[in-house]
Amino acid sequence: MRPDSHQMPSNVLLRLAAAALLLAPLTSAGCGRLLTTAPAAGDQLDAPLDGLSLEERAGFLRGDAEFARPHSMTDGLGPLFNEVACASCHSGDGRGSLANILTRFSLGADPLLHLGGPQLQDRAIPGATPERLPPGVEVSLRLPPPVFGVGLLEAIPSESLAALADPLDTDGDGISGRVHWVTPPEFVPPTEPGGGPGLAAGRFGRKAQTSSLLQQTVDAYHQDMGITTDFRPIENTNPVAGSANDAADRVSDPELPAHVVRSVVTYLRLLSPPAPGAMTTRRALGRERFMSAGCGGCHVPKLRTGPGPSAALSHRDVVLYSDLLLHDMGDGLADGRPDGDASGREWRTTPLWGLRVARDFMDGQLLLLHDGRARSVEEAILLHGGEAQSARDAFAGLSADERAAVLDFVESR
Repeated sequence: MRPDSHQMPSNVLLRLAAAALLLAPLTSAGCGRLLTTAPAAGDQLDAPLDGLSLEERAGFLRGDAEFARPHSMTDGLGPLFNEVACASCHSGDGRGSLANILTRFSLGADPLLHLGGPQLQDRAIPGATPERLPPGVEVSLRLPPPVFGVGLLEAIPSESLAALADPLDTDGDGISGRVHWVTPPEFVPPTEPGGGPGLAAGRFGRKAQTSSLLQQTVDAYHQDMGITTDFRPIENTNPVAGSANDAADRVSDPELPAHVVRSVVTYLRLLSPPAPGAMTTRRALGRERFMSAGCGGCHVPKLRTGPGPSAALSHRDVVLYSDLLLHDMGDGLADGRPDGDASGREWRTTPLWGLRVARDFMDGQLLLLHDGRARSVEEAILLHGGEAQSARDAFAGLSADERAAVLDFVESR
């Protein structure tokens, strides 16, 4: 009788059975982790928010593909640029590394546009000349910030931020945070969060100099990749190099249509922050000491979103441990150069989320503060000054066990 053509040969069956017998003890002994499994959603930096509609999920996936897409000179990269894709700066949608750190320069409030400021574009397409840092300028290195959770930040009402501000320190706690009120560019319409005429609350960037994700995305294409869009159709060039740079870029402007930019904005807006770790007894103690030391004066545990462009963003609590305000952080962290209305000593309070998994995406490293100089949470705390000096000193005065509990809590976020 002819054997069934779909039946496995006996020698293959024997091998499969033997493999099953070998794996069974490993599995029963709890060694199932040897097998490759997908990370939990809360451990990812590129997971969507819960509760998205089918249409939103489709838009999220389209934007994800554009965010990861590397560009070349044939589709508009350059003539000047820093990286070739959004994902090149924001590895895994998390913190940037020292390899893709950006350089901003000025002389006081002068952005030195005639020398290529305020951002140094140190790469160029063939035929173009990259920028070189002028001598004698004030320099600020900036790590690309994580982009997860930014849609939630955008959905927090400006009124909520203004209610936290205390620019004259009327309560006498030594903390005088203030909203960075900025003027949105004309290409950000009133229908966009953070857009329209008048002043808007800045909340993105190391000095909260940007009020909307649309502007943040458009400027990243323009400044970081040298790609013009329907929103910013005029090329960024090296003013020192002359017209040769313009001739090197032969792609017609604008190089990227508005719908592509908006797809990336949609993706960013719907990215979920990683989940924090479980609250243990030790972490509960750390949180209590964190708050009693005064850290919560700037790192406000929870804010709430208002009505947003998506139900997944609307009227929900955001446990971000930030007030998104500007604070004077002292001479030690000052970069000497303003950004908009923010002085060289002021920085936006960084949200404390994603730290639990940050090392997993940074080859075991942890790079903190605006320029990555701190390699641990403890080092970052001890570098605080200005308005944070009192909280910094209170942390330093804790017992070794209490400090360890605070660090365990913060690193579990």
